[in-house]
Amino acid sequence: MTNVTQEETVIGAAKPFSAFEWMIAGRYLRSRRKDSFISVIAGFSFLGIMLGVATLIIVMAVMNGFRAELLDKILGLNGHIIVSPIDGELTDYEKVSARINGVEGIKIAIPTVEGQALVSSGEGGSGALVRGIREADLKNMPSVAANIKQGTLDGFDTKVGVAIGTRMAANLGLSLGSDITVISPEGDVTPFGTTPRVKAYPIVALFEVGMSEYDSSFLFMPLKESQLYFNKEGYVSFIETFVDDPDNVHQYRIPIEEAADRPVFLSDWTTRNASFFRALAVERNVMFMILTLIVLVAALNIVSGLIMLVKDKGRDIAILRTMGASRGAMLRIFIITGSAIGFVGTLAGVTLGLLVCLNIKSIQRFFSWITGHNVWDPTVRFLTDIPAQMDPTETILIVVMALSLSFLATIFPAWRAARLDPVEALRYE
Repeated sequence: MTNVTQEETVIGAAKPFSAFEWMIAGRYLRSRRKDSFISVIAGFSFLGIMLGVATLIIVMAVMNGFRAELLDKILGLNGHIIVSPIDGELTDYEKVSARINGVEGIKIAIPTVEGQALVSSGEGGSGALVRGIREADLKNMPSVAANIKQGTLDGFDTKVGVAIGTRMAANLGLSLGSDITVISPEGDVTPFGTTPRVKAYPIVALFEVGMSEYDSSFLFMPLKESQLYFNKEGYVSFIETFVDDPDNVHQYRIPIEEAADRPVFLSDWTTRNASFFRALAVERNVMFMILTLIVLVAALNIVSGLIMLVKDKGRDIAILRTMGASRGAMLRIFIITGSAIGFVGTLAGVTLGLLVCLNIKSIQRFFSWITGHNVWDPTVRFLTDIPAQMDPTETILIVVMALSLSFLATIFPAWRAARLDPVEALRYE
């Protein structure tokens, strides 16, 4: 009798979240043959939260990497700000580009001739975007100069050759040193009308920027040659300007307009690609909401599992209450029990998501080897590899969301356990 009284005193005097409460919660989490069904539900809840958190982290990382890679490829090959003439042809492009280069925060201003053309070989033809550019300027574009797979850009201005993407070369069956035929509808004017201009150029360099659309459609030509080819002797189409901080590109508009010292129209990358990146943002947000449902379903499994546990442990709860355990103690015991499932599941999900994100290229190659074909087709998805870029803030948000849902899922079952009348529970045992 004395021992029972002492135990009642210990239970009644236990502080909130004491070792006693953690011990009882731990016992309820451990599997017993009698409670095997409840343990199975707890296991499925754990797996659901783990897979939900891991899937959220992986998908968000891939979406972030996809956006970052596309942004890097697009901004690496296209000017952050395009300076176009308004009142006449850009004949003073050398002076204008030199003045823009002197603006603080400007990396480089590149005079460019741009035109559409048809490129062909003995094996077929395709459309191409032809850009005339000086050798020094092309070498200052890391996205191209740092990704030359064959050939060289040395002497680009004097060779009267062209640089094309590896995918264009593969599609046309061409290689380094082969001739590629460039056909433009804007050719020579004759008494019988305008005749298309057809000229063959040797391939002096093959580049691969890693974006299939660019590798299959871009062709770089020496600036002087492009001016002759597109009937733009003495002037250029526009001046491409690359800045140090593309995210704050608007701050450069006024200094560039002042440096141009002539009427110009400026268009930056945010307006030219607004719809594309807006669509990516919408897709990313929708994916986050959809995948959050996985975690929510796993949290509902915690609710069902705890409700069954409360029913099964009714007699235990009644005995603990008669021994001095308060309603608050019972509430905390079942909150600890459910939250432990959510915490461990979230931790396992973060670990799994991190492992997948860090090894995503190896996983891609493994599945390509298993299936016998490329599971990431660059012609459909633009990029040659699956990108993954984890955002620490976003990962923390996912963890907080998963833990919050797990905690909220425990409140109702724990409240039912706390309200259980020990007399009624023992009467029907």
